[in-house]
Amino acid sequence: MYKKVNILVRKFQFSRRFFIFFLLIFIMPRVFGDSAVLQSYMQMFSERELTAKAEVLRNAASDRRVNESIRQLYEFTLRYALDNYADMEDLSYMNNIIGITVKGLRNAGSSESIDILWELLLEYPVSAIKADIIVTVGVLGKDNQEIINAVNNYLVEINSMFESDNIIDYSLVSACITAIMEMGDSSSYPVLFNLLFTGYPEVISSEIYGALDVINGDLFLYIRNIMEKNPPEEKFVAFKAGTNSRRLSFSEQGQLAELALEIGLFDFTGNADLIAMRYAAIQTLTLLRWTKASSLVVRYYHLIMADYLHGVVSKGRLIESIVCIGTIGDSSAALALGLQLGLINEKTKSTGIFDADITLAIVRALGSIGTNAVFEHLLFINNLSYGENIKTAAREALDRLKW
Repeated sequence: MYKKVNILVRKFQFSRRFFIFFLLIFIMPRVFGDSAVLQSYMQMFSERELTAKAEVLRNAASDRRVNESIRQLYEFTLRYALDNYADMEDLSYMNNIIGITVKGLRNAGSSESIDILWELLLEYPVSAIKADIIVTVGVLGKDNQEIINAVNNYLVEINSMFESDNIIDYSLVSACITAIMEMGDSSSYPVLFNLLFTGYPEVISSEIYGALDVINGDLFLYIRNIMEKNPPEEKFVAFKAGTNSRRLSFSEQGQLAELALEIGLFDFTGNADLIAMRYAAIQTLTLLRWTKASSLVVRYYHLIMADYLHGVVSKGRLIESIVCIGTIGDSSAALALGLQLGLINEKTKSTGIFDADITLAIVRALGSIGTNAVFEHLLFINNLSYGENIKTAAREALDRLKW
C-alpha cells in the first residue's frame, strides 16, 4: 500500500518538474524573446528619421516574433505622435505613421489602446486621420458604454457647430455615423435623428438611414413616438426615416403611413410639413396596398377634392388620392367615388363638359375595387360624350365588378 503511494508521489513530482521544465524551455524564451524583439523595434522607431519610422512599423507588423506585443509598439507610436505633432510644420509623414498604427490596432482588435486613440482624436488637426481614428474607435469600442457615449457626444458637438453655421468637415460626420453603426447601440438613436432634423446633405441622410437599420433597438417604436409627440417638422422627418428603412416590416411601414395620414388630417393650421407628410403617406399607402387605412383615405379624398375645387392643390394630387382609393379602398370607398362619377355623368349629360383625367382615374379606381353598387354609373358612361379611352375603361370596370 505505502509502496504504491510512494510511486504515485514520485510520478507527480516528476510530472510537475517536467511541466516547469517545459515552461522554461519552450514558453519563457518566447515571452522574453517577444519582449526583446519589441524593445528592438521601439529603439529602431525612436532612432530612425521621421521618413523611415513608417517602415519600422511595417516590418514589425509582418514579424511573427512580435505577436500580440505589437500593441505596445502601437501605443508607443501613438504617444510619440501626441508628443511631437505640434512641433511639425509638415504632417504628411506623421499622418502615414498614425495611419499604419491605427490600421494595425483595428486589424488586431486591440481595445486596450482606445483611451490614447481617443486622446489623439481630440488633439490631432488632420480631418482624414481623425476620421480614421473615429471609425477605429467604433470598431474597438463595441459594448463599451463609456466609448459609445463619447462618440455620441462627439457627434452632438459637431452637429451643434453645424447648427451654428460653422464650417464642418462632412467626412468626420460620416466617420462618426460609421462608428455608431459598428457599435450598434440604441443610445445613438437620438443623435442620428437630431442630424436628420438639422438637415444635412442627402448623402449624409442616406448614411443615417443605413445606420438606423443596423443599430439594435426598437426603431419602429422610436419613430412612432416622434411622430406622436414631436413638432411637425420632426414628425415628417421621422416618417421619412421609416419609409426609407429596410429594417421595418411591411406591417410596420403600413402602420406608420396610416399614422402619418391620420396626424395630417387632424391638422387645421396648414402646416407645410404636415401637408407634405400627408402626400407622402398617400404614396406609401398606395405602394404598400395598406387596406386598413381605407376610411382615412376617403376622408383625405374629400379634403383634397375641396382643396382642388378651391384651386389650392393641383389636379395631380386629386388623382393621386383617387388612385390610392382604387388600390386600397373597400365598398364604402367605392360609394364615395361612385357618387362623384354620378355627378360627373350628370354634368356631362347637361353641358358636355368634363375633366377627362379625373373621370378616367375614377372609372379605373372603381374597376379596381369591383363593388357592383356603382354598376349603373359605369353603364351610363357609354351613353355620354366621353372619349373612347374612358368608355373602354368603363367596360373593363364593368367586367371586374363582383356580384
